[in-house]
Amino acid sequence: QVQVVESGGGLVQAGGSLRLSCAASVGTFSGYYMGWFRQAPGKEREFVARISSSGAFTDYVDSVKGRFTISRDNAKNMVYLQMNSLKSEDTAVYYCAATTITTRAERNYNYWGQGTQVTVSE
Repeated sequence: QVQVVESGGGLVQAGGSLRLSCAASVGTFSGYYMGWFRQAPGKEREFVARISSSGAFTDYVDSVKGRFTISRDNAKNMVYLQMNSLKSEDTAVYYCAATTITTRAERNYNYWGQGTQVTVSE
């Protein structure tokens, strides 16, 4: 059974930090690229960050570069998103997803979690 489960969301003040975690049971976890997406109220879901199967390659949307860091631990089947210097515009539901190809396009991600809410207050 494929499962992707996010955790770590919450309420934080602007300028603060949060670390999101994603536990994935998707077969051979080390064979999957993993991504984080987010959906703000009234907006479409957007790509945030992705990491290659080995962890050697990472990619970020411009708006989070220098503030967010994606990482993974293949021994634990975990992916993380460290979010620093949070802004009100980072408020969204954050989703973790898995894909077998290198892509930002959400249509190519096969497995999705249920999402975790991140709220940044001024």
